Formats: sequence, structure tokens, C-alpha cells
Amino acid sequence: MDKNIVDLIKSAMDEKEVVEIIRRLVEIPSHPGIENQESVVAEYIKTLFDKEAIPAQVRAVADGRSNIVATLKGAGGRKSLLLTGHTDTVPPYDMQDPFTLKEVSGKFYGRGAVDMKGPLACMIGAMIAIKRAGIELQGDLIFAGVIDEEEGSRGTIALLEEGLKASGAIVGEPTDMDICIAHRGLEWLEFHFTGKTVHGGKQEEGINAIVKASNFIQRLEEKLMPKIRSRVHPIIGPSSMNYGTISGGTQPSTVAGSALLKIDRRWIPQESYQEVLGELQEVIDEMARQDSQFKCQMKVMEESVMHGGYVHQAMETSAQDPLVTTTKRAIVKAWGKEPQLTSFSAWTDGGLLSSYAKIPTIVFGPGDLESAHSSEEFIERAQIYLALLVYSLTAIEFCNE
Repeated sequence: MDKNIVDLIKSAMDEKEVVEIIRRLVEIPSHPGIENQESVVAEYIKTLFDKEAIPAQVRAVADGRSNIVATLKGAGGRKSLLLTGHTDTVPPYDMQDPFTLKEVSGKFYGRGAVDMKGPLACMIGAMIAIKRAGIELQGDLIFAGVIDEEEGSRGTIALLEEGLKASGAIVGEPTDMDICIAHRGLEWLEFHFTGKTVHGGKQEEGINAIVKASNFIQRLEEKLMPKIRSRVHPIIGPSSMNYGTISGGTQPSTVAGSALLKIDRRWIPQESYQEVLGELQEVIDEMARQDSQFKCQMKVMEESVMHGGYVHQAMETSAQDPLVTTTKRAIVKAWGKEPQLTSFSAWTDGGLLSSYAKIPTIVFGPGDLESAHSSEEFIERAQIYLALLVYSLTAIEFCNE
């Protein structure tokens, strides 16, 4: 990959044009509560590809919401690359003027600027630049802007159900220009404890569900937490479990007849989803055998249930995978810096792509995840065009190998 390729990309699309794409994407609300939530974004992106004669389809998924998929067809016989990210955002919450992109001290502020309309614009720009520059690819370069990642990932699940195939995939979440080759799996679980409600003056005749919940937490701390913390991934670090909320009872003078505990369980690739649930159920069953008054039911929280039986699987790609080494070279070429190979602290659709479609997947994009979902969401101007170059250079080398 010589300097001429970099010059070709730079001559085909400049920073001003990609910033304008970000501006337009941010101006289109795509958070929950918007009718046909992401479809206007999908239609706008299609117009960008249409202008460049890049075949693109707006594909209906559910509830008037649509993915956008575009493909630069290769000459054939080589590897294909998927550039993908989500078109939905979280709500603006208390953000001031959230749908106007504003630049302050080298940072662009707006809802979705970093999570992840900025990275999407860089991916779109990369495809357009390659097409304009007349650079021939042997394998296919695919772009997919998907719905619903912030909630149920129905967009990526739809791609899987359609039979998506690729030799590699880049999920464009903000990684501060490092390459994330792994992340934890994720499940939200709730535990319903049933007791017996009586007046507080006759406590001995009741069964306090709050006490049973407390006993359960203590048993988890004694038996399961040490095992979870002992499981350490060389990139991700330890497996984890967090007690998020607990509630129960009606008033101080009544024995609590019910209690509800909600937890966040994140597992590393060495663990399986079945093992994660099985260990928790084993503690429940053991306590029920030892205490006839212990009644607990475990359920996946409604907010965490994914369509079609899919789950938030962990992601892991070898540091020696061709996609990783190719992206690393592209970053050095574009930026002159050696990226870290690290883990992503949140969950991404990469867990679906790598686990169910068996596509080697990395997470890579401009910007810092820390500002995502906040009232001060921003993306650094300095990283925007660099990311476009990295996506372009990676695609050119990967699809021609």
C-alpha cells in the first residue's frame, strides 16, 4: 500500500464533506419515540450512495424501521469486508439543542455525534472515496447501517436472518482509534422472591421475602462471586456481576411478601451463556433444598430479551487475524501511531456477528466512548478524517488479499 493510495483517497473526499455528512445525520432524530425511528436516516444515507452509483437498499425490519445496506462489488474471488454501525441513538435527555452539530475547541457536539453517527459518516465516506478514486476491489465492501442496537439489536439480527456473509467485520463504535478485539457478553436478570405477607406484629407467622433476597445475595457473595472474579481474560480482564437494584415490601409494619433483585451479568469468552445461567440457578436450587420457605424465580429482564432467541454474546477475535493486522497497518499508515489491541468496555453488535455468523470482528472508530449518552456528547475533529482513511486503507488491502 503506497502513498499514492492515500493521496487518491484524500483527493476523492475531504474533511469538510465528511463533517457535513455528520452534521446532516445529527440533524435527523433517531431515538426511541420517533415515528419510524431510524428510517429517515436510512433514506438520507441511501441518497448519498445513489449519487455515487453505489447500489444501496433500504430494508424494512420492523415497526416502520429500516436498515440501509450498500455494496461495492468486487471483481471476485477475494475477501469481503463489512463496515457496520447503528443508526439509532439514545434520547437527548437534558442536552441543549441536541440535533444541531456545534464545534467548540476542536470537538463536535450533538446527539449521536460519537455514538455513532460520526463513525457511520466515516464509513460512508470511505466507501464513496474508494468509488470516486476508481480503486478496484477484488472482494466486496459492504456497508450496513442497522436499527435498534441501543435496545434489542433487531437490525443486526435481521442481517443474520438474511444470511449475511463476510470475511471480516468492523463495528464502528468509538474506540479512540484503538482496535478492540474482544468484549464481554451481557445479560440482565431479575430474581423474584416470594414470601408471606402478615402484619409486623405477627412476624413469626410470615415469610419475609426481603430476608430471603438478602440471604441469596450473601450466598452468591460466598459461593459464586469468587469463581466469577477468578475468571480473567488476558485482554478483557475479569468476568463480572453487579447487583443493580433491589426492592420489596409495602411498609415498615408489614412483613414483605415479595422482593425483586435485578443484576447485570457480564461474562468473558471462556464462559458460555448456559454456564452463566446454570450457575445462578444452581444457587437457587441449593437454597430451596435447604430451606422449604425459599422461593425464587429467575427471569431474563424484558429489556434484555432479544428477538428470535439471540443473546448478547461475548466477542473475541485473534490478535493474529488478518483483519486485525490489516487494520493495524492502516492506522500506522494514516496516523503514524501504533494502536493498542484492547477490549471494548460496553457490548456491541460485534457479539452477534462473531458468535452467530462466525465473522471475525473488531470494534474500531473515532471518538471516546465516555461522552456517549451524556449531555455533552462529542467527537474530536482530529480523529474524523483519520478514521475515514483507516476504513479506506483497511478495505483496500483486506478486500484485495
